[in-house]
Amino acid sequence: MCGIAGFAHTDGRTLAGSADAILRDMAHALRPRGPDDMQFHHTGPACMSFTRLALIDPEGGRQPFISEDGNVILAANGEIYNYRELRKGFEGRVRFRSESDCEVLLHLYLERGIDFLDDVRGMFGIAVIDLREQRLLLARDRLGIKPLFIHRNRDTVLFGSEVKALFAHPDCPRELDWARALADQGLSSAPVMSDDEPVSWFKGIDHVPVGAIVDISLRGGATRVHRYWELPAPAEAGGLPEAFFVRSMGDLLASSVRECLIADAEIGVFLSGGLDSAAITSLAAHTGLHTFSALTGATIVNKDAQYARETADLLGLPNHQVAFGADRIPSPDEWRRLLWLMETPLCGPEQFYKSEMYRFARAERPELKAILLGSGADEFSGGYSVALSGGGDWEDFEGNLRTMARRKALGSQSALSVWWEGTDLPLLSDDAVGAYAPGAVDDPYGSYLAWKFRDMQQYNFWVEDRTASGNGVEARVPFLDHRIIELLATVPRAYRKRLFWDKQVIREAVRDILPAEVIGRPKLAFYEGEGVRHTHRTFTRMLAQSGDELVEEALSSPRAAQYLDGANIHRALRRLERDQGSGHVELLLRVVNLGILDLMAVDVPGSRAPNGPAPYELRVTDFEGPEVQELFPQARIEETSVFRLAEGVLVLDDVQGANTSYVVVDGGIRFVIDHLTHADWLRLLRGFDGRRPLSEALAATGCALDAMRPLLDGSLEAGLLESVDAP
Repeated sequence: MCGIAGFAHTDGRTLAGSADAILRDMAHALRPRGPDDMQFHHTGPACMSFTRLALIDPEGGRQPFISEDGNVILAANGEIYNYRELRKGFEGRVRFRSESDCEVLLHLYLERGIDFLDDVRGMFGIAVIDLREQRLLLARDRLGIKPLFIHRNRDTVLFGSEVKALFAHPDCPRELDWARALADQGLSSAPVMSDDEPVSWFKGIDHVPVGAIVDISLRGGATRVHRYWELPAPAEAGGLPEAFFVRSMGDLLASSVRECLIADAEIGVFLSGGLDSAAITSLAAHTGLHTFSALTGATIVNKDAQYARETADLLGLPNHQVAFGADRIPSPDEWRRLLWLMETPLCGPEQFYKSEMYRFARAERPELKAILLGSGADEFSGGYSVALSGGGDWEDFEGNLRTMARRKALGSQSALSVWWEGTDLPLLSDDAVGAYAPGAVDDPYGSYLAWKFRDMQQYNFWVEDRTASGNGVEARVPFLDHRIIELLATVPRAYRKRLFWDKQVIREAVRDILPAEVIGRPKLAFYEGEGVRHTHRTFTRMLAQSGDELVEEALSSPRAAQYLDGANIHRALRRLERDQGSGHVELLLRVVNLGILDLMAVDVPGSRAPNGPAPYELRVTDFEGPEVQELFPQARIEETSVFRLAEGVLVLDDVQGANTSYVVVDGGIRFVIDHLTHADWLRLLRGFDGRRPLSEALAATGCALDAMRPLLDGSLEAGLLESVDAP
């Protein structure tokens, strides 16, 4: 994990004397990305800096790399996984000055020019200053795992691995793009597919396109974009059997993990209780690497933490359970530091917990400089198929994708949507969509892949890059080897149901390296799932700290009054404090983040290390024992407890025969109770009168305490019930 920053004139002028000082400011903004070294190169119309995290050849791999005649300067952030293979092609012809994986890029460019990335496998952001051709090249890997941003004005181009590096240049605009941000599907989580270009969130700053090289003339600014890779289309069925894709998936994943283990520093792995990280850990287990897992309220309830420990034990690896108790709430200043590190309004619980996990791993294992992750498996292998099926099957999943594809296609013709969604039964066929958007719903799954690809660039890669780099660690993602993505994208349509329902292609590919109980585990998120209320409660409390300090700060931003309804934001926060089911705290957090980033763009803060309490390890022996329960105290629920409905809470029935009742809070429906599945719970609720003990209420309904405990716990936390002192 390193950092590139620089700028160039595109009108033939030589850089002014102030360029060195500006370049140093840009480099220092990226210091957390490269704590091991910082280098500068200034030549004529262009300059660049490089901050380095040294993983391969720490002593000799200093960047940027410079050709023997001094006319070509290249810097690369990331890793080139097949560098040894590429170097063999130069044996006897080129003398390498280091064992760095990235030096081969310079020689590839000198020999092949604009086609130098065709055979390169890895994750990277690259800048090349070519004084022979008087051009600047900016490039990113095929998927966009490594970041690179660009700003252009009339005669200058700025570039850097993070937005904050560009902000350090006086010619860079510093303004949040409110209108574009609020309209972004990734921010709103609207149920529509989006394959728009990812946004930087700031005006005048763009991403260098993925799988492409931007070629900018230093003699006039003429620009062309050379695309060396695109996501392939599905193959025709019959050419290859299903077994080929399963076998190839296993072979490529094993190859990718081997390449990701190449380093002259210690490597660890983030191990959840799920399939993806378990598969990677199994393939890397021969190295004896340390595993790290999150111990939160959510991972206790959904058993993710327990599954992670069991997997590590099965593989004979040390497992560090990093504890986040109920009292671990980020302070306002801590949140500001994290938000500036992330530079995105999508900063939320995942970013906080992952950043703290990296912080712990680096402190616990000082020589550790890279972490393997299971990220990227779900998006291309059907990992969300079950969740997006609405409780149905593959056909329901495809049907829901078709609905989202249709919504996207008819976005400019919204009046047409009523024919499909304005009645219980659609009155028009999807073929009718073709009259307005030809081909838009021909392959909903293909549209889904394009959406997920964009989603990963806008969110997933950003999360992994910044949370790792902010702690001086490199995140490595074996599932995102472009050979794996190409394989999955080309699976014929006829094979999708079999291979992509609930990620069967991966489950079958790793069945020989993992026990059956691991392969069959459902997808879980370490901060979501059954115990998500613990996560939501933590971040609701964070926003409410110190008199809604973060909210007030967001509302004071230059453009907040134009876009935000301050009274309703405060009102929404009060509702969430009373009842986590009244809204979505992450959506509220995103608009608060926008306001704070708006302020930060005007008054740019420096990069600061995390300042919260140091993360710590809890050596768990019993995941249901007192050592864990003390972390997440819950209301005492005993047979002698006495409960009643809280003030403002009513239980009302629907019309006779509807088999439905409602829990109403302050006049609004909060929960629906189905008589067919929760009749016992309904009778128990009605039996709480504030006088008789729980044992009597349970006996009257024929319920067991253990069966009702989760519903009781959730109702107490949501404020539906309150305890009464026993008479």
